[in-house]
Amino acid sequence: MKYSRSKKLFGSDFEILQNAKIILLGVGGVGSFALDGLYRTGVTNITIVDFDVYEESNQNRQMGSETPGAIGSVKVDHLKTLYPNVTAINQKVDQAWIDSFDMSEYDFILDAIDDIPMKVELIKKYHKKLISTTGSAKRFDPTKIEYINIFKTYNDPFARKIRDMLKKDRFRKSFKVVFSSENPNCKELGSFVGVTGAFGLTMCSIAIKKILSEKQIK
Repeated sequence: MKYSRSKKLFGSDFEILQNAKIILLGVGGVGSFALDGLYRTGVTNITIVDFDVYEESNQNRQMGSETPGAIGSVKVDHLKTLYPNVTAINQKVDQAWIDSFDMSEYDFILDAIDDIPMKVELIKKYHKKLISTTGSAKRFDPTKIEYINIFKTYNDPFARKIRDMLKKDRFRKSFKVVFSSENPNCKELGSFVGVTGAFGLTMCSIAIKKILSEKQIK
């Protein structure tokens, strides 16, 4: 059976995972691995949101990018063919969309976008049920990945910009992010699937733990 190993691990809690409802923002090098991890585990009620199309340069790190017909296709539409239970929304996560889209029906929001101002908006509005990532590019050591308070992050210019914007907006709440303490190893956006994929799988693991914890409390 497809989920037999998941059922052995989670036991009676497996049904809780199957009933979870997730929205995943961004399905690139990080988000696509979060999607794959959740879906393979049994969390399949997932809405995926992205506006991008596949390019050949995506193939070093993005799930689905190397499959037939991927290059030039809309990411969420192509991923829908690989993960048929997902709901695909071809949309840029911008201020207007964040303001108008109702996320109250989702148990958790996974933020794997790379637009820093929009990350900040998501944190301010949905910090209680948001799982967010910082910079995963320019690194090649997945053992440096942590899940810590955004205000305790270091060695990451991407995270620093998020911190600075949150401070400017007087956001002082404790909010944890998926983060790497490894110093960037290049100036351009080089990437290694061993880290970007590990970021996504870390998001997946955190989401599963939060789903089980919240549902058991209820």
